[in-house]
Amino acid sequence: MPSTAEPFIRARNLTKRFANFTAVDSVSFDVQPGEAFGFLGPNGAGKTSTMRMIGCASPVTEGELHVIGMNPRTEASRIKARLGVVPQQDNLDAEITVRENLLMYARYFDIPGPIARRRADELLEFVQLSERANAEVESLSGGMKRRLTIARALINEPEVILLDEPTTGLDPQARHVIWERLYRLKRRGATLLLTTHYMDEAEQLCDRLVVMDKAKIVAEGSPRQLIEQYSTREVLELRFSDEVRAQLDGRLSGLADRIEMLPDRTLLYTGDGERTLEQVHTRNIPLESALVRRSTLEDVFLRLTGRTLVE
Repeated sequence: MPSTAEPFIRARNLTKRFANFTAVDSVSFDVQPGEAFGFLGPNGAGKTSTMRMIGCASPVTEGELHVIGMNPRTEASRIKARLGVVPQQDNLDAEITVRENLLMYARYFDIPGPIARRRADELLEFVQLSERANAEVESLSGGMKRRLTIARALINEPEVILLDEPTTGLDPQARHVIWERLYRLKRRGATLLLTTHYMDEAEQLCDRLVVMDKAKIVAEGSPRQLIEQYSTREVLELRFSDEVRAQLDGRLSGLADRIEMLPDRTLLYTGDGERTLEQVHTRNIPLESALVRRSTLEDVFLRLTGRTLVE
């Protein structure tokens, strides 16, 4: 991503308050044209409130925000005309057909009928719903509804696409179909902003991301940079019986760069998981199970906050 480009989105000390509650606490970030930028964090971290300010659906309390070079306080209508928004909850019209949902939404942007019909057909093909064009929305699966919501957000050919938790509640297969469509948009040069609490989603889709917790940004970088900075190459996950766990008392000391004791498992952060596992066996510590895996963004979040992403 060329660093000389003017940011599509620029936030400085951006803050959102509701009465005495601070949902977003003085966050700053830039999003470049053509970038896929993520907000990673647990529910309640401030991700959605940030997206709603960018989408001109919620006013800024304090700080500076510019979207495509415009100020949401004074140019909200112009910004909305150039955005595509995929909300956290699908708000499709269930009483009409799949294609009619797109055509009706096109009217909000004053898109002429022939152009709207052409775009609707192209978008239904893009999200693999052409065969369901004349079906009522109510008959669609959750994954299909999500794809239709994404297609609807693209009807005005937006310059920036906001996706709030795009795959929450979907089964793994449906999530991967969504990811593949979003990856295609990214390859076409679309600027994507997404919120998620799925670390694999962030790693798959985001060029850069910020990790949010308790209304603040606690880290920023590419997924690989964050993992290299805050974690080790591998993680050894161990599960013990309650009896063994109660008697560990330092028996794992010195085996890893860092040890995290979670309620259901123990994580050993190490450069070589298999070698660390051999050392555990050498100490004759009884195990219920052992798993060696590479570090993920969830490990980064755990290091930064002392909590897992989904609790």
